[in-house]
Amino acid sequence: MTVRNGDDGRQPNARLEAQVSLIHEEDASDHRPAPWPPAWREEGLEYHYRDAHVLVRDADVDRVREILGGDVIGDRENNVNGLTLFGYDSERHESVEMACRAVDAQVGRGVVTPDHLLYLVPATGTCPATEPETVRRDARPIPELSTDPVAGAGVLVQLLDSGWLPDAAAHAWMQGVTGDVEDPYFPESTQIRSYAGHGTFSAGVLRAVAPQAEVFVAKTFARAGTVYESDLVAQVIRAIGAGADVLSLSFGTYSRENIPLLGFTVVEDLLKSYKGVVLVAAAGNDSGRQPFWPAASPWTVSVGSLSTSNQHRAWFSNYGGWVDVYAPGEDLVNAFPTGTFTCVEPPNAKQERTFEGMARWSGTSFSAPIVAGLIAARMSKTGENGRRAADALLAQARAQALPGVGATLIP
Repeated sequence: MTVRNGDDGRQPNARLEAQVSLIHEEDASDHRPAPWPPAWREEGLEYHYRDAHVLVRDADVDRVREILGGDVIGDRENNVNGLTLFGYDSERHESVEMACRAVDAQVGRGVVTPDHLLYLVPATGTCPATEPETVRRDARPIPELSTDPVAGAGVLVQLLDSGWLPDAAAHAWMQGVTGDVEDPYFPESTQIRSYAGHGTFSAGVLRAVAPQAEVFVAKTFARAGTVYESDLVAQVIRAIGAGADVLSLSFGTYSRENIPLLGFTVVEDLLKSYKGVVLVAAAGNDSGRQPFWPAASPWTVSVGSLSTSNQHRAWFSNYGGWVDVYAPGEDLVNAFPTGTFTCVEPPNAKQERTFEGMARWSGTSFSAPIVAGLIAARMSKTGENGRRAADALLAQARAQALPGVGATLIP
């Protein structure tokens, strides 16, 4: 994916540059996220990755070591059976791209891949086109609350996101939601951080369509709405092991040479041992057709966004044959922290917005939990498992496809 704008097609997107700066400012690790290509301002950004590391299947470690030098990164909390984070000899290979090319040449493409940085996707791409917008304290949720009092009962949905704000339980439709508690504020203030409240907002739109679903919101990222692939995969696997019926994932990325994310091929293998679990993933927000991972994986349910009218594809939504279904995603309204938010993205940079527990927000990031909620609601009604409920809903969505858009699901 190459993110550009400007009359000559090579000027960096100002919002994108602001967001990349935010990612790097908030990361204090020894191996900061690195952009590819290095001259991304001139050439366009393709993806971010963990510097000096690659991912490799366990079975391929020995032959990769012979080519790249270096060794396995051991004693990591997030090590996953089947997937190895490998630290190559960075003196022999100047970049992850060079390391991947060396292995490509000797044993084939995709044996090693970058440890990609995945990011939350409100809209658009690596940087939101619209940050959270203010609404009245008594604003009603969009989508509207379901009138089915038992929709989602007995179904566990895990949202891998920014964590949970317990104060949101003041909203009736949010009662009973649990999760890893998120602190949405900068220290000693009521100033809301960038991306804060994203998980709670996502839980809100899910609960609007599945009011009785058991919802757990995990705190997944540590830096500016981003997480490394190897760390996210470990969290997905923990969520599956915790008994989740449906997983909703609002993270994604483009990949090196459009190769599927190696970490999620390991998840696909694991799911063969867990009957009926389904993963719903956001399709991304760059108004393009290039595969966005893991949504583009054939085994996921990939979700794009509809416009406010629900009659057209939202201006920001990715599209293409790899997108399974489109659901509402523009100008949604739901729970959000109370406090003051200072915009960081042009053209509204430094604009202050005051929130009173609700917000308006857009993105495939929020379309995905709507579909996850619809799957949960169907499961409680029919007794189907997550995979069968998803397949039935997708068949319904195709039967009511919008010309020029595709399969749609509207609560």
